Amino acid sequence: MITFHNYIFEGRIIFPFLFDKNKTSLIFFIDKRVKTKKLFMANSVLDSVLAQYEKNSTSSNNTKTNISQEDRLKKYFSAILQKNEKSASRRIRILPTKDGSSPFVEVWYHEIQVNGQWVKLYDPEKNDNERSPLTEVYNELISTGKKEDKELASQYRSRLFYIVKVIDRDNEQDGVKFWRFKHNYKQEGVLDKILPIWKAKGDVTDAEKGRDLIIELTRAKTPQGKEYTVIQTIMYDDPQVLHKDKEIMEGWIQDELTWSDVYSKKPVEYLEAVAVGETPIWSSELKKYIYGEEAEVSLGGAKQEINSVIDPQADEEPSEDLPF
Repeated sequence: MITFHNYIFEGRIIFPFLFDKNKTSLIFFIDKRVKTKKLFMANSVLDSVLAQYEKNSTSSNNTKTNISQEDRLKKYFSAILQKNEKSASRRIRILPTKDGSSPFVEVWYHEIQVNGQWVKLYDPEKNDNERSPLTEVYNELISTGKKEDKELASQYRSRLFYIVKVIDRDNEQDGVKFWRFKHNYKQEGVLDKILPIWKAKGDVTDAEKGRDLIIELTRAKTPQGKEYTVIQTIMYDDPQVLHKDKEIMEGWIQDELTWSDVYSKKPVEYLEAVAVGETPIWSSELKKYIYGEEAEVSLGGAKQEINSVIDPQADEEPSEDLPF
């Protein structure tokens, strides 16, 4: 149980803090400036996908594959326009699963700013039933019942994403990739555009007679004038074999690489730092992320890079599509 308390210094209330139930251990403070499985088996892949879609509309594997940072960058599929593009199309093939389950893996992420950049942080509570400092902050703020706390809590709430294993037809030499996109509660998202194709044309993941998907991208602007990429529509190609070379095709289908090998899961001390509005920094000496006074003492005020591999989708701002 975590409770809120004010920290008093020289007679002045400085920040709201979180203590454990005995009020003896300072866990972290909340800085209000910070903005912040697989489905049951079915008779067919479509049944799995439809069941998953219906569930979300109405409402791991511990073995890590060694992969270099350079290779990891090649494993992100990103439906984002390049700086010199006003519109473009991307072609992908969703790979079939080995057990006939839905190819869309559900994963929960927090979308929050770290060091001025929007990042997506894996939620260990929603995904693994383990402690998540960001979710603790969210729950505590919601529990007050106050309107201002409810608004602040939205910065700490995790969102449902889907991750799907694909082949990027423009870069087949990179092998399997992973595409992460958000569930849209307004039913206007990526999955909402793919499902009608699946229903009308059959299993698009079928290795022998599935279909490539063609993603049409364009630019839009926020009221503040910032440009961002919009998936205007998703179309489909004629049925075709996944690859004419059977060996290559089987290699893609049997590839053991999983989404968790590509997308990072930050440790609890990293999430604690973000929850208090600090920038977590990796300490080679301590072999962990540090922040605040500990970072100043350990690093002597020196600045270090906190990420050497950046997901191309990392700096996408969260969209307001959640019912509160």
